[in-house]
Amino acid sequence: MDIRPARPEDADAAAAIAAVVAEEGTIGAQPPVDVAARADALRSLLAADGRGGMWVLCGDDDRDRDHGPVVGVATAVERITGVLSIAMMLLPGARGRGGGRGLLDAVLAHARATGVHKVDLEVWPDNGRAIGLYASAGFTVEGLRERHYRRRDGSLRSSLIMARRTDDGGNPDDQPDVDAS
Repeated sequence: MDIRPARPEDADAAAAIAAVVAEEGTIGAQPPVDVAARADALRSLLAADGRGGMWVLCGDDDRDRDHGPVVGVATAVERITGVLSIAMMLLPGARGRGGGRGLLDAVLAHARATGVHKVDLEVWPDNGRAIGLYASAGFTVEGLRERHYRRRDGSLRSSLIMARRTDDGGNPDDQPDVDAS
C-alpha cells in the first residue's frame, strides 16, 4: 500500500469509500451517500487555496503502487486559522495493515510543514478502533458533544472531540488556571 496526496481524479473513488463506510455507521455521513455531490465537494477541497487537503491510500497493484485502487482517504479542512479538522475512512479490507496510521501521519506531516499548530477531529464514542489509533498518535480527548447529531432515524449521537498539537506547545500562559487541590 502507498499513501500520496490526492489528485482530482481520486475524488470519485474517495466518495465511493464514504458510501461504503457510511453503511457501517462509523462515520458522520449517513446512507445513502450522494456519491456525485461528495466527489464534487472533494474536488473543490483539492482546488481550494489554503492549508487543507486530501490524501489517499492506494492498494497494492503489481503494475504501479502509485496507481493502485484507492482504498482509504483522509481529508483536512482549515475551519479555524491554524487548526486542521480531519476525517478519515478506509474500506474494510484495507484496515489493520497500517494504512490508517500512514494516512494520519501524512496529515500530521502536512500540518507541521504548513505551520498548522493543531489538528482536531470528531469520532463516535463507540468507535474504539479509531479512538485507539488517534490516541496512539498523540491525540487526546478535549470534549464530548453529548447527543449532538440527529440521525435520519431520529436518534441522537454523541461525539468525542480529539486533538493534538503539532507545534512546540505554544504559549505556556495560555493554559487553564486550575486549582488541583
